[in-house]
Amino acid sequence: MKRYRNLTKFMAALISVCCSIAFCLTNRPMATAAERKPNVIFILVDDMGYGDLGCYGAADIRTPNIDRLAREGVKLTDHYSNGPVCTPTRAAFLTGRYQQRVGLEWAIYPGQKHPGLPTSETSVARMLKDNGYATGIFGKWHLGYKPEFGPNAHGFDEFFGILSGNIDHYSHREVNGEPDLYENTKPVERSGYSTDLITERAVSFINRHATHPFFLYVPYNSVHWPFQPPDAPGDVRTSETWHKGTRGDYARMLERIDDGVGLMLEALERHGLVRDTFVIFTDDNGGDRLSRNSPFFHRKATLWEGGIRVPCLMRWPGQIPAGKVSSQASITMDLTATILSATVTKSPPRVLDGINLLPILKGETPEVERTFFWRIFRDERKQKAVRKGDWKYIRDGDRELLFDLKKDLSERQELYYQYQEVASELRGLLEQWEKEMDRTPPLFSVK
Repeated sequence: MKRYRNLTKFMAALISVCCSIAFCLTNRPMATAAERKPNVIFILVDDMGYGDLGCYGAADIRTPNIDRLAREGVKLTDHYSNGPVCTPTRAAFLTGRYQQRVGLEWAIYPGQKHPGLPTSETSVARMLKDNGYATGIFGKWHLGYKPEFGPNAHGFDEFFGILSGNIDHYSHREVNGEPDLYENTKPVERSGYSTDLITERAVSFINRHATHPFFLYVPYNSVHWPFQPPDAPGDVRTSETWHKGTRGDYARMLERIDDGVGLMLEALERHGLVRDTFVIFTDDNGGDRLSRNSPFFHRKATLWEGGIRVPCLMRWPGQIPAGKVSSQASITMDLTATILSATVTKSPPRVLDGINLLPILKGETPEVERTFFWRIFRDERKQKAVRKGDWKYIRDGDRELLFDLKKDLSERQELYYQYQEVASELRGLLEQWEKEMDRTPPLFSVK
């Protein structure tokens, strides 16, 4: 009997200890989650139209994995690219500032080796690296050919992809015939469709860094021309066929990107990282000739809405509400400030031009009125634009135009003469912004 009582006491003590351990283990993830640095995956598509995703109204292109981000996160309706072409938007994302501050206002052309993003600019990758993150970029850089302008010089531990603006998706050569595929700073040769190669490396990066905070930047070079669909390795292009293609080709290119997004999301699930990873999906500028920019007017390389209004989706379970649609006006460089805030990463000493969107998306603070500026100054196209609230002022050549975007998304009802005082205010704001941008002369001028 005594032995039984002793055994009972022992069992009771053992159960008490087990319960204490279980309590600690049960509650430990919450404490750890509060301290854990979230992973960040930033996916950037090239030249996609606003209306080319299922969640933005596309009926002829299947994008179930990208649409899933909208269902499980926030869809932004009034998001803008910093520029109407590739290079400026990428410069703005890396620096969190207007691209005019570093002279990368227009796209770097094939073979244009001189311009690039100077290392004097503190990049988001370098800031995250200094905060203990593993950093990788797989895809299109387009911020300079020289090693001193390249990804590894700006804080990326790993780079695989292209330095230029576009390549043949199978031969990995530029339109001028120059090979353009790199592993860090060294040229390499790989067989395969560029989108698949990028996805493969992105998934590998997630697998290799699953136990450590990581920043993964995936700038696909599709759906930029040449319009080569996947699974057609004999479809190698020349300068004469560089821009040929059909809407069907374009659709297959975008659907292959969607497949890649699905594989990255699967990798997060496999490693139990879904709730610990902030995923952002967006576009570098409005769509080009085979894109659907509806309901907006015009396309890439212009400052009309069709050239700069782009999709943007964010998913971070437990932090950002699921299925939310936000009309908060935002721009590429806001995503930089948002990432730095999400990762509790120290901002650079100079002021960021973007804002942290998280308090607004979480519903902690109300939406705010924003003012954005754009400028392209080229011989064949001189445009300037400013959006303040719902008003948008465009100077196209010598013509001044004013639109109320709340009532006229397609910019068809020109209101300059009816609201000259509004146009005058916006023109003045644009002039002040240009003076600020010109205060520090840029190192380069890509025109």
